[in-house]
Amino acid sequence: MRPYSLTISENYNELKQFLKSTSFSRAILVGIAVTLPIIIGLQLGYFEIGLAICFGAFWCSPSDISGSFQHKKIGILISSALIMLVSFIGSYLHYETWLSLPILGILSFCIAYISIYGFRASLIAFSGLLAMVISLGHSTEHLEIYQFALLVGVGGLWYLLLIKIWHSLNPKAETEELLSKTYKLTANFIHTRGKLIGPHKDRKTLQSKLLRLQSELIENHETLREILILSRKTSGLSNYQDKRLLVFVQLVEMLETAVANPVNYERMDLFFKEHPKYIKVFQDLIFEMSRQLELISEAGHNKSKLPKNDQLRLCFETVRHEISSLHEKLSYEEFLMLKNLFAYQEKQFKKLKRIKWLLGDPNLMEIELIDSNTAKRFVTAQDNDPKLLVRNFSFKSSIFRHSLRLAFTVMVGYTLGSIFPFQNPYWILLTIIVIMRPSYGLTKRRAKDRMVGTLIGGLIAYGMIFLIHDLYLYGAIGIASLVIALSLIQKNSRASAIFITLSVVFIYAILSTDVLTVIKFRVIDTLVGAGLSFMAMLWLWPSWESVEMNESIEKSIKANKDFLNKITEYYQRKGNVPTSYNIARKEAFVETSNLNSAFQRMAQEPKSKQSYMDRNYELVVLNHNFLASLASVSSFIQQHKTTEASDKFRNTIAKIDKNLDLSLQCLNDHKCKNENATSVNEAIFEELLPNLNLSEIYSLVSKDKEIVHDLQEAHLIWEQLQWMFSMSVKMLKLVSSVK
Repeated sequence: MRPYSLTISENYNELKQFLKSTSFSRAILVGIAVTLPIIIGLQLGYFEIGLAICFGAFWCSPSDISGSFQHKKIGILISSALIMLVSFIGSYLHYETWLSLPILGILSFCIAYISIYGFRASLIAFSGLLAMVISLGHSTEHLEIYQFALLVGVGGLWYLLLIKIWHSLNPKAETEELLSKTYKLTANFIHTRGKLIGPHKDRKTLQSKLLRLQSELIENHETLREILILSRKTSGLSNYQDKRLLVFVQLVEMLETAVANPVNYERMDLFFKEHPKYIKVFQDLIFEMSRQLELISEAGHNKSKLPKNDQLRLCFETVRHEISSLHEKLSYEEFLMLKNLFAYQEKQFKKLKRIKWLLGDPNLMEIELIDSNTAKRFVTAQDNDPKLLVRNFSFKSSIFRHSLRLAFTVMVGYTLGSIFPFQNPYWILLTIIVIMRPSYGLTKRRAKDRMVGTLIGGLIAYGMIFLIHDLYLYGAIGIASLVIALSLIQKNSRASAIFITLSVVFIYAILSTDVLTVIKFRVIDTLVGAGLSFMAMLWLWPSWESVEMNESIEKSIKANKDFLNKITEYYQRKGNVPTSYNIARKEAFVETSNLNSAFQRMAQEPKSKQSYMDRNYELVVLNHNFLASLASVSSFIQQHKTTEASDKFRNTIAKIDKNLDLSLQCLNDHKCKNENATSVNEAIFEELLPNLNLSEIYSLVSKDKEIVHDLQEAHLIWEQLQWMFSMSVKMLKLVSSVK
């Protein structure tokens, strides 16, 4: 059993980290933004004005997510304009149900449809839906509807002012938190790879974890790129941003180096079975590197807490000594395998040392900075073309189906709330817009968390109401619960639902004496809204990931194909690595990660909807392995002086490229007219491969280093090409098997 002191220490550190997080500070800002206008309004006798500003600030807050401040500002300004328009229209929807219903449905669809413009746009849409639903349940006594709408817009500007002030006071907070998370994820990734080289009963679980961590890292990298690159000043360059961008580059390269050095675990198991002591020395080295990344994460701005290199150097010396001691007893294949594994760790150590050097505040004159215009090319630009609205207006679009599904469910929820005696029918609609998402797995999880969280929150509130009878304390608990709920939304949706329920109950407890009825209807409305959302996801134009998988596979194959072409161009021309080469590499990693995420979403769907599960899993693995092979060749040709590309090399690349083209054709139109090309390609390919004898390389080690290098280059390049070719053949067979 673990010592209590260790558990307490870990929980304390976790709590401290949570209180320092941007999620918590953002929730505090929302708390200030919604309470201050109400308090001032009450004091001055303008409660409705304060409430309208409070609504505006709260409705705009979803747009305040991680990213560049410029994007946040634009998102909040668009949200402000949208909620002004929606609250103006929504305030008029107090007619008969039959008249309000079609307007509500059309409005819901139009707002949700904005999500086609990306994740931030989906949060702007969520702000609009919040404004629409709450406007239905809110009526003003002293304000005209247009005045209420304008004050709601002022609330959005008030929230923008608050986050501008906070950003000016603490501009580094978000960058440091995301970097810290990236250190930890990279450490976890390296630690998992370390576990994999030893004997493990469930290696498939560890490999799945590795793919999940890789997807999380790439997602984190995308956010960091946006912050570090788009936030750089155009005049008077920020030393802090420049250094952190260089640190980020090293972290990206650590992931790519790891992917570029796949381990043959079957061969490794056979070797370690005969020489078990090697497992420990290699794992000690890998785990120490992982530990140092964890320590860097904890160090923050404190340079004195950065770990020293001494322990790592000692680990390297131990491994080097062990390899040398068995040099004569190993076969060349075993020796080469260990040398490659050791060389990979040395590359990672160099990157780790550079991270520590950059964090140690070196002189800028010693650093080669990254050009701003070049860096901006690595940020994924959002397509804001108005034609997207037309192109997605079809049942082929998952966002179109989601918008239609949401609109229909909102109409059903509104009808039920109007027919049956619900205390606050708009709570049903709030539950629907909070839970419903385009994917089945996410909607199901959010529905479950919302229902369980609301039930637990209702029980806690029920007990607290009997113990507390002070209205001021109700208000304090309500605001504190809201802050905690908002800070937990991304981390733990179930816990967030508990605190949202507490917040709603205690705020209503100030206005109503019948609190138990409030709790009862809060629970009933949530259960009805969650039930409607789940049923709609199952039966109304569902978006099953198995239908979308072909598109994800196509994007991954295309990105890998583009990366292959860039590698080929560079291998033939040599010289400096062009920016387009690095962009193609980044896109290949992003699309392969997206493919893995799509497969994970499909795995959460009902078994009856998981068509071609084995085929899709194999294609995910093939694309991941193909990228690993590409990264391996890419790493080698950048770090070594290579010979001139031969006709055999160009012909072989052409064969692989052709197979990828045929695979894309099959995925696009399902007409694979060239299926017989695979067997022909294989026969030709076998003739192109040189007949390499590893024992000959071993005998030449001490004779001619140049010849040895050429043979090693030939061995690595041709081995990877053969592997890529065999994978391209398998891909074509798999995609052509589905009609």
